Amino acid sequence: MTGQNAQPTPPLTTPDEPRDLVGIGIGPFNLSLAALAQPLAGLDTVFYEQRPGFHWHPGLLIEGSSLQVPFLADLVTLADPANPWSFLSYLKTSERLFPFYFAERFHIQRAEYDAYCRWVSENLPGLHFGHQVDAVRWNAERALFEVDFTQLDAEGEAEALGRTYTRNVALGVGTAPYIPEPLKPLADAPAVPVIHASDYLLHRDRLLDAEHITVIGSGQSGAEVFLDLLGRRPVGAEKLHWLARTEAFAPMEYSKLGLEHFTPDYTRYFHALPEAVRDGLVPHQWQLHKGIDADTIAAIHDELYRRTLHGGWPDAVLTPGVSVRTAGRVATTRVELHLEHLQQGTRSRLTTDAVVLATGYRERPLGQLLGGLDAFMRRDASERPRIDERYRLVLDPSVTGHVYVQNAERHTHGVGAPDLGLAAWRSATILNSVTGKDPYPLPRRTAFTSFGLQEPQGRETVTTIGEQRSNLVRLKS
Repeated sequence: MTGQNAQPTPPLTTPDEPRDLVGIGIGPFNLSLAALAQPLAGLDTVFYEQRPGFHWHPGLLIEGSSLQVPFLADLVTLADPANPWSFLSYLKTSERLFPFYFAERFHIQRAEYDAYCRWVSENLPGLHFGHQVDAVRWNAERALFEVDFTQLDAEGEAEALGRTYTRNVALGVGTAPYIPEPLKPLADAPAVPVIHASDYLLHRDRLLDAEHITVIGSGQSGAEVFLDLLGRRPVGAEKLHWLARTEAFAPMEYSKLGLEHFTPDYTRYFHALPEAVRDGLVPHQWQLHKGIDADTIAAIHDELYRRTLHGGWPDAVLTPGVSVRTAGRVATTRVELHLEHLQQGTRSRLTTDAVVLATGYRERPLGQLLGGLDAFMRRDASERPRIDERYRLVLDPSVTGHVYVQNAERHTHGVGAPDLGLAAWRSATILNSVTGKDPYPLPRRTAFTSFGLQEPQGRETVTTIGEQRSNLVRLKS
């Protein structure tokens, strides 16, 4: 419940009939699920979101910044091209289809994607903003999930309580900005701006007033923030530092075959790998999803080069391979970063007036929300929830309903978990499972790459190394 002094009214009326599916959170992924669920006759769904309306990374909608996936990676098209909630339907409704046609753009701007999602969220039935889900429990007597929520007023204060019963739950609570431990105390104090890139636009004017600015992080967000700041600073007096842990300011892997890591084929392959192998793979695949768009890298270099045309070099330092060991305040108005170069093994200090943390996002912990299901959840060797191929939490067999997860399964489904291009396919997979009728037929093959050794049809079966060793032991005995 929100609001220390709020006195909620009696619970809202509980529906007589249970829902088929309750969605928790309305970001792009659950919005995709809701959009694909809406045309399915007889499927009773409802979606709750704590925020008063849809907003997609508002602090990073920098002018001119584009999505890193094509417009076909909208909420529905890759599962149902004829769906009325497609991006092209949005353009038609807003009478912008012909301008888009002549623009010949395959990648749209982030602000346009945000506007498209808001159009869907404002017109699609069954979405309830201003509803904070407090708990999910399994009711064994009714063989249903109980979903308790608080209805919030315009100020975010508790207005009423409610409970919904449902056969299935879909978690789409998204990720949270990640702030490294050494910088958490600084980010919490207001004197010197130390902000996460997710809030960049909200603080841009204040940042530009700072004499010296440091950007930390080598991904797309860090590059876009650095480029935006660079373009707004005086020539020869930029006073910018850009630091990154990675060995280089590297481009995103965007080759055609490289992109096949974001196909259902690779997702299935990854899910079938042993847990230890999956855990070892993800850190080495950072360039698939944490690199920088080649056009952004080119734009940064072009801007830096432009500033050398009249002699001299821009006052901008770009240093990869650096980690921030510790940090502190200097006279309450500046920040001192203690740095270590990972290859050189050297250390130094950097004093700056503002810091932008382009340090990415982490999956939101589900412990508090799913505390009522903790005794039923099955976990892996690292105490993470086990998630099956159809995006369901693996629960005790006594729980006959299912809890589906969206963008909380990188450890089981790989780098495609947060990718917008797989949103519609994952939503279709969930709805096929919920209905048991496959309303969205999905392709059997989606990549030219065969990621593992396939079993040849009509020939001998491919065995794993472990099975081969086991067979050898039996032969020796």
